[in-house]
Amino acid sequence: MRSSKAGRWKRIKPGYYNPPGGPPVFVPGFHWLQILVIGRKGPPTLAHLHWWTTRGEAASQARIEEAQILDHIDHVWGKEVLHVWDRGFAGNPWLTQAFLRGARFLLRWPKNYTLLDEQEQRRTPGEISKGKRSWDHRMLWDARHQCECKTGVIAFPVFDPTHQQPLWLVVARRKNQPPWYLLTSEPAHTPELAWQLVLAYARRGQIEMAIRYHKSELALESPRLLQWDARHKLMLIAALAYSYLLSFLPILPDSLAHWLLQHFCPRTGKRSRVVPTPLYRLRLALSLFWFSHPPPFLSSL
Repeated sequence: MRSSKAGRWKRIKPGYYNPPGGPPVFVPGFHWLQILVIGRKGPPTLAHLHWWTTRGEAASQARIEEAQILDHIDHVWGKEVLHVWDRGFAGNPWLTQAFLRGARFLLRWPKNYTLLDEQEQRRTPGEISKGKRSWDHRMLWDARHQCECKTGVIAFPVFDPTHQQPLWLVVARRKNQPPWYLLTSEPAHTPELAWQLVLAYARRGQIEMAIRYHKSELALESPRLLQWDARHKLMLIAALAYSYLLSFLPILPDSLAHWLLQHFCPRTGKRSRVVPTPLYRLRLALSLFWFSHPPPFLSSL
């Protein structure tokens, strides 16, 4: 993360006319990986949360930690789950780990990364799908623009350039929007199979919202602790609170979460009724509830 204190020290002060220049000062942080389980409907469930650092006595390498997590998932669930990964996992190292374990995966592939087509030529996803008409079209809801968008889908058999593994490239096209290039180990030779994969990746929006809440509201990326052991304990407590909040979802009319929101965090404005922010309001509602009715062990302190 960028150091704000170092930025203040580099400002011009009375009597100093040549402050230190150069690039911004960055503070080395820690690495973390979160695994959420989600179905075609419903909220996500926290399955695993892991942290590691690349500095100090507890230093470790990212590839080793990620491989251990993938081994743990393969041991617990086997081939029952479909791994959905974003573009940060695209590349040969992570694909190698997936191929070694025979994992079923769906990966957002960057537009400038090449693949092997049926003629074994290295081409980008845009070059492979250029000039090909979509197999089918559907009207899908765009949560960002709050409207339905006409979306087309088409799929191509491709190969991984390094390991020559047969894969499928699913392309989802929307008007005035960049297409989705989805690389998968699942078969996609029919429009129905391709749509299932596109809708599966669309569910990743729920995961991104959950991760955003974890980083912003729970301040996972800015703990004020220097020792790794103390920092790790604090993050474990935050993970328990995070999993507890997720257990309240979905918020049904006769549920406890709905009662908490109505009595301790009501919202009557138009934007609050339209924009879904259940986790943020739940945290505030629980805080106000415990302030008004403290548990016995807190009231006795």
